[in-house]
Amino acid sequence: MDFDLKEDTAEVCGAETDRAETDRAEAGGSETGRAEAAASKAVLWLAGTVEDSIVDGPGIRYTVFVQGCPHHCPGCHNPQTHDFAGGSRADTERILEEIRSNPLLSGVTFSGGEPFCQPEALCELGRRIRAMGKELMVYSGYTYEQLLEMGKRRPAVLELLELCDLLVDGPFVEEQRDLTLLYRGSANQRVIDLKKTREHGTVVLYQDDYCQGLW
Repeated sequence: MDFDLKEDTAEVCGAETDRAETDRAEAGGSETGRAEAAASKAVLWLAGTVEDSIVDGPGIRYTVFVQGCPHHCPGCHNPQTHDFAGGSRADTERILEEIRSNPLLSGVTFSGGEPFCQPEALCELGRRIRAMGKELMVYSGYTYEQLLEMGKRRPAVLELLELCDLLVDGPFVEEQRDLTLLYRGSANQRVIDLKKTREHGTVVLYQDDYCQGLW
C-alpha cells in the first residue's frame, strides 16, 4: 500500500503543536506561559514512559511515549496519545537518570503519539542517550520516504533519523493487523535498519537472527 505525502499532511505536526502550545499558554494566562510557548519546540511533551519494555525493540528497552499524533489510525493501540493539547511536560533529567541507572537496558525507543512531530526536543534527548552508548529506535506513522521529504523543510527530522538505529515506519492499518509480526502491528509497516540504509543508499530491513521466522 502506498501513502502519498501531501504538503498539508507533512505540516500538520507543526500546526497542531503550535496550536497546543497556544492553548497551554492561554490556559496559564501569563507572560511566562506565552514565552514558554514561543520556545516550545525544545520542550518535550509526553504521554508517559515504560522503564523495561520487551516489545518495543530488541532486548530490554526504555520507551518514551510522546504526546500528539496527526494520523488517528483506526484501531490504534494508544489513542490517548493523539491529543496535541494533552500529556505533560517531560522531566528529561529524570528520564536520563532512569536510563542511566538500569544496566540491563539495550536501548531506548521513541514511540507515541508521533515522535516526528517533536523532532527538535527528541534530538536533544537523543544526543544525550547516544552519549551513554545506548541504541535508539523510533516509531513513526510516516514512511521513511515521507520523513526524508519532511526533513527538507524541518532539518531536525533528518537529524533524528541520523541519531536512530532502527525505524518502524508507516501507519497502523487495521485490515493488515498481524500479531505475529515483530515490533510492528500491521503488515504494511517496516522495521528499517537505518545504519545499513544510510550505508547502502536504499532501504535495508532489520533482521533479527533469533526471530527469522517472524519476517
